Amino acid sequence: MKQDMTIREALNKAHHQVMAADNSVIVIGEDIVGGTGFAGEERGGVFGVTAGLATKFGTGRVIDTPISETAFVGMAVGAAMTGLKPIVEVMFCDFMGVCFDQLMNQAAKARFLSGDRVLMPLVIRTTMGAGDSSGAVHSQSLHAMLASIPGLTVVCPSTPADAAGLLKSALKHPDPVLMFEHKGLYDYTGDVADSLPAVPIGQGRLVLEGSDVTVVAVSAMLHRCETVALGLASKGISVELIDPRTIRPIDSKLILSSLSKTGRLVVIDEGPEFGGFADSVIALAASEGFAYLKAAPVKITPPQTPTPYGRALEKAWLPDENKIATTLTEMMTVA
Repeated sequence: MKQDMTIREALNKAHHQVMAADNSVIVIGEDIVGGTGFAGEERGGVFGVTAGLATKFGTGRVIDTPISETAFVGMAVGAAMTGLKPIVEVMFCDFMGVCFDQLMNQAAKARFLSGDRVLMPLVIRTTMGAGDSSGAVHSQSLHAMLASIPGLTVVCPSTPADAAGLLKSALKHPDPVLMFEHKGLYDYTGDVADSLPAVPIGQGRLVLEGSDVTVVAVSAMLHRCETVALGLASKGISVELIDPRTIRPIDSKLILSSLSKTGRLVVIDEGPEFGGFADSVIALAASEGFAYLKAAPVKITPPQTPTPYGRALEKAWLPDENKIATTLTEMMTVA
């Protein structure tokens, strides 16, 4: 059986399922209980993902912490070393800098430095993305920065089924997994199987089949690209759309297979213009798929500036459907 649910609902249900199935799973984070809602239920933090967990599983397993990422991420690293399976919520990825040592030098290196004796079944959920006028320090998309650190796995779900399924797979991963959830997608709905099946880490998803140009798009940008691709089909432009789902390790086989068919590549990402995920995909195409290319790969990202606060400026800063459509159309004029 399948049912329609939002990403927020799918993540919440996945938390309930994994905690009920495994007593070693704990949830840690700032304001993850967050008082009561209008109906007398827990809010579950600012985004509502952890609602109801404390009531069902108790405050011994759902630990509402002070505002100190250094402390509660460090606590989770220690808990994972002792055999627990922490799911940590860092409210905004912009705050990752506060706990960078815990992530980069402790969590990411534990298995390596211990000769595979210390596993790190640690999941860190955080948010990414602009579009709601949250300003320069609450709107960044830092998935590529974290993916550059050896020992860390990074996933960016764009659908309810993928969000729930990647969370389940992350808990079984021997290394820490960072899940970047776009703030603008929490109310995005889609069909999800009641069992919330696991989604393999490192396996991308072919969203649309096409023959003219390969488009790789991350998180919320995927949905903008899908709208554009469906519109361009009526103009005779066939777009093959790929959702990588996992940023590191990336599904290079899926991307190169598509590129061998289309010969053209456009990467759309909300991360930075310089040193972002789009650069990594284009480097893959240039180094391992050069013989397939009919045109130079193109990336579409925000400009290399902090996210504007004003809504009009922020809207202009983000890649929009018009820019994506124009870029794809121009790409087709290159032999």
